[in-house]
Amino acid sequence: MQKTAFASTIAAGLVLLGLAGCGGGNGPAVKPVADTEYNDYRYKDPTGGTLFGDAGIVLGPAKDNKQQEAGAALGVNAYLWRGALDTLGFMPLASADPFGGVIITDWYSPPTTSDERFKATAYILGRQLRADGVRVVIFRQVRQDGQWSDAPVNPATAADIENKVLARARELRAQAAAAKG
Repeated sequence: MQKTAFASTIAAGLVLLGLAGCGGGNGPAVKPVADTEYNDYRYKDPTGGTLFGDAGIVLGPAKDNKQQEAGAALGVNAYLWRGALDTLGFMPLASADPFGGVIITDWYSPPTTSDERFKATAYILGRQLRADGVRVVIFRQVRQDGQWSDAPVNPATAADIENKVLARARELRAQAAAAKG
């Protein structure tokens, strides 16, 4: 009985393999895609340029100084981005999205208190270095009976960190301007 089941399986496989080889060449030919088909409106921005600009996607520093100052290479202001990374650098980094402008840290416990930990999320909100261009949210947890539970955060803490990010961003901009001469 097992031999016939095995033989049937082999036969079915051979039939499927044979059918897969059929095609006879009489079917529709694969049409090569002309370059002009990619030059339609779906692949261009409304101003007439290509979707990603003449230089393509810029992942590194921008070639144009004006673009670099505006943070075009990142999608957000480069000075605010760097200032936020520098300011939150003492906390372990969980995630950083330079195109969306979001920095998420992992939990951090200050060395002096082991029953308290903090986590921060920084949002860079635009391409201009402005006072309202950064928003920081702080989360705090305390350990009670071996379990971490959410705890309130002093509202001034987030504002203080935002001010430090802004101060660092201004410092970085001043350093860049001094370097240009």
